Amino acid sequence: MSEQHGPAIALATRSQSSVLPLLRRLHFYIGLFIAPFIFMAALTGTLYVLTPQLENMLYRDQLFTTASGPDHPLADQVAQATRLMGPDARIAAVRPAPHDGDTTRVMFSRPELNASETLAVFIDPKTLAIKGTLTVYGTSGILPLRTTLDNLHRSLLLGDFGRHYSELAASWLWIAALGGALLWATSRTPRLRATQGKPTRAQQTARQRRRHVTLGLLLLAGMLFTSATGLTWSRWAGDNISQMRAHFGWLTPSVNTALQPTAAMMNMSDDEHAAHNGHVMNMPAGVKAARVEPAQFDSVLAAARAAGIDAAKLEIRPSYTADKGWKVGEIDHRWPVQVDSVAVDPNSNRVLDKVEFKDFGLLARLTRWGVDAHMGVLFGLANQLAMAAFGLGLCLMIIIGYRMWWLKRPQSGRLSPLDTLAGCWQPLSTGTRFLLLVVTAIVAFSLPVMGISLLVLLVIDGWRWRRATAK
Repeated sequence: MSEQHGPAIALATRSQSSVLPLLRRLHFYIGLFIAPFIFMAALTGTLYVLTPQLENMLYRDQLFTTASGPDHPLADQVAQATRLMGPDARIAAVRPAPHDGDTTRVMFSRPELNASETLAVFIDPKTLAIKGTLTVYGTSGILPLRTTLDNLHRSLLLGDFGRHYSELAASWLWIAALGGALLWATSRTPRLRATQGKPTRAQQTARQRRRHVTLGLLLLAGMLFTSATGLTWSRWAGDNISQMRAHFGWLTPSVNTALQPTAAMMNMSDDEHAAHNGHVMNMPAGVKAARVEPAQFDSVLAAARAAGIDAAKLEIRPSYTADKGWKVGEIDHRWPVQVDSVAVDPNSNRVLDKVEFKDFGLLARLTRWGVDAHMGVLFGLANQLAMAAFGLGLCLMIIIGYRMWWLKRPQSGRLSPLDTLAGCWQPLSTGTRFLLLVVTAIVAFSLPVMGISLLVLLVIDGWRWRRATAK
């Protein structure tokens, strides 16, 4: 070990009885290596929440009608869409026009589409005119523009492999937020006197630090919220969260569509993230197929309305198997949330089962609200603006952090062992080390992408520490 670093390490051993130097170094590594992924997630998420109105303008010819008069029966609208798509086309769902001036969506499954995508035929309920066709995605029914932005936010348009980037950002965001808050709470930064002329490097650094800290404290709750809700969408951590919810019985209840209920069906649950996840349903072996006729949609809808499904925005999902009923669900995720659903026997129009949001457990409600707020739909425009302000603020905080790092970068080129995790680890007591190892192992197991990336950071840090301690 070089002699110039010996006194510094000895001083650290005597004075550093806490984990704060280690946390400070980890916070620095997160900012240097992980922050670009967090920045991209924040920027693309901001674009996503700001575009519903733009999408309405861009696709207004498909979404809206200026015709007047009474609506045609839903059966006629479905039949019109079916004539366009052909008799063998399979209807995935129908969304009746929610308000006067809106069009009806008849959504068809197509083999060439990606998971969770359907081809929507837009029908004018007044005139039965076909207003156009568009590919729509998920239960949220977003159109091509927002589908692209959603995929950009989730995977950088790289498919399933790209989902690791957003999981990496969500896995580290809460650690960076809590770590930064703790560092601020325990710091005693001296105030620098103002000087005339150009500010010194130390003054510039202090100014950038104040801005970084102020934004971090203002955005702290938002960072914890978006990290937690984002992880529920992720590939690896999301699976762990789903398994935990299933183990403790915290799953969201789902309407039972079985004409003859079974225990297996009763254990199924809705997926709050269906707007972002792909699901492919296969017909079970030995199950008899069922025909879906346009005339059935009116009677099933009437049965659902009589059962209390009163939201303007709803979706009818037919069943192509004889052992399942149809599902009619509310899809209005604005406040107050309307997501009640019923199962209806299309042959007798008998209501088989009903699930109401007021009967959801507390965790299921919080999950539903959290997902909707993350997507910027829970409180309408207010939710959009809040999420956009948060996303832009997070981007700005990261930029300021990089500016602060650039001002504080070493001028001599020398590297101190204390500027590494390994150097900050050595002064810690055995008990503290053991506790940190246990906590890190639990977190890394729960958030695998974070765990793997931590190993990469440790390899980089080990290389830097060896350089710093080389003779």
